[in-house]
Amino acid sequence: MSVGERPPLFQATRPNTFWASVSYAWAGLVHTVVHQRNMRMHMLAAMMVGFVGTGIPLGLAEKVTMIFCVLLVFFAEVLNSALEHLVDLAVQQFDEKARVTKNAAAAGVLVLALGTVVIFAAVLVHNVDTIASHGVQIQRQVVLGVPFIICAGGLMHESPKPIAVDWLFGVVGFLLWVASLPFSESAVFSAMNFGLWVVTVAAARERRLTRVTA
Repeated sequence: MSVGERPPLFQATRPNTFWASVSYAWAGLVHTVVHQRNMRMHMLAAMMVGFVGTGIPLGLAEKVTMIFCVLLVFFAEVLNSALEHLVDLAVQQFDEKARVTKNAAAAGVLVLALGTVVIFAAVLVHNVDTIASHGVQIQRQVVLGVPFIICAGGLMHESPKPIAVDWLFGVVGFLLWVASLPFSESAVFSAMNFGLWVVTVAAARERRLTRVTA
């Protein structure tokens, strides 16, 4: 390249099919889970919401509200991660405006997360009588849900682990999810937990592949 000539612009690979677009989006979701600690915390919180939903018979409006809140927090965290990468790419040194931009984006996620907690608490208070009358079902889901969430946290944890440990977490977590199905009060929340589990396993696999190629 001659003196004064501009370097070629980056040419992003454009998806040529619908499934290619989906694969790129999936890769972005998994990347966020792998590299953003807050996203991993949101994943675990969403699993808690899912198990509460499987232990209490909720109305359609309450189910939709809780699931929408979970998805909205995920959406905000993914956008926050994308914005952080964009700011880092555009600003190579410290800049006060870049710091304010990142802080404002993180604040947006925090507001949504706090709002979700408030809505979740309101749903529980509104259904306090139902909760009291389903104590056995709730206890059963807690017994299954807590180790399920522990397995998910172990899979997503950033510390290096033998592959046998990942397999153990994966298999045990899946079996716990299967064991919860006969007692579930909501197929929707059970399906949501399965989807979260798939993302968790994919994140563990992506982290291991990244270490191998590093």
